Amino acid sequence: MEQLSIIIVNYRTPQLVIDCIRSIDQQNAISPYEIIVVDNDSKDASEAIILGEFPGLKFIQMGYNSGFARANNEGIRRSQAPIVLLLNSDTIEKDGAIYNCYQQFIASHYVACGVQLLNTDGSPQISGNFAMKGGLNYLLPLPFIGNLLKTLATVIKIKKPNIPNATDTVEVDWINGAYLMVKKKAIDTAGLLDEDFFLYAEEAEWCNRLKKAGELCIFGNCNVVHLQGESSNETFASTGKGYSNLFDQKGLQIMLSNFVRIRKQFGIGWFLFDLFFYIITIPVFLLCLPFDNKYTYKQWQAYTKNIVGLIKYTRKIISGKPYFYKVL
Repeated sequence: MEQLSIIIVNYRTPQLVIDCIRSIDQQNAISPYEIIVVDNDSKDASEAIILGEFPGLKFIQMGYNSGFARANNEGIRRSQAPIVLLLNSDTIEKDGAIYNCYQQFIASHYVACGVQLLNTDGSPQISGNFAMKGGLNYLLPLPFIGNLLKTLATVIKIKKPNIPNATDTVEVDWINGAYLMVKKKAIDTAGLLDEDFFLYAEEAEWCNRLKKAGELCIFGNCNVVHLQGESSNETFASTGKGYSNLFDQKGLQIMLSNFVRIRKQFGIGWFLFDLFFYIITIPVFLLCLPFDNKYTYKQWQAYTKNIVGLIKYTRKIISGKPYFYKVL
């Protein structure tokens, strides 16, 4: 029986998938393990290219662009091993990280774990995070208001909502979904990923439920290179790394998913509180533009358009009824 099931979601990035799997096959000492590629209806030659390179892997076709949660859930349902690893296609294993992580994980009491993700230049990416009451960390990327809140948080010495660079084992509240290893027993307790989400914030919401089954951690002594945003940027025709670009379609998806998570995890009150700050940012943004050269008027227009788009979903989100929050 397989000891580990590695699930990789593909959407029009066959070369990234191939590079990712090659790095795994070259370094992974776990035996036996399976690799499951779930395709989100790429409508290209992804299946032929990937299976041509790795004919033995399991390839699942979703038939539509189902996003992160639904595709990974299908991979989990079809997996054979007691431990699953959700792995982004834009990752490259480094120094046997998956094997080393797996060995520490099965010997531990943790129900889910991640590793320290790295940029291509070796600098660290945020891999583990702490949940802030009401999702207040989602206010930090806001133009101007976000910087004010960061300054205030520094003055009153509020704990940072993430680990900039884990070098040892660190317990966290949620783990970056680019690399998320989970024990099936915990999934039996917590349930699968919430299929209301298309992209973004789904791993944070899931980790909140996984924590009810046990503790989560980052193994800082294991490193995986993450190209960060390569696949999603192509999907949304977006640019930039991370989740601070709120000025295009990807930005709207990020905001929408974050607010769905706030409603689910923290309730209607916090949802409305955070939404107020996103709305009040519109006039603050415009008033501050002449005194700052970081942002442009076009960005203000794009941000305003996204907020209008977000508000259109408000009634659905507040209702709490199942809905697929996909803007693509």
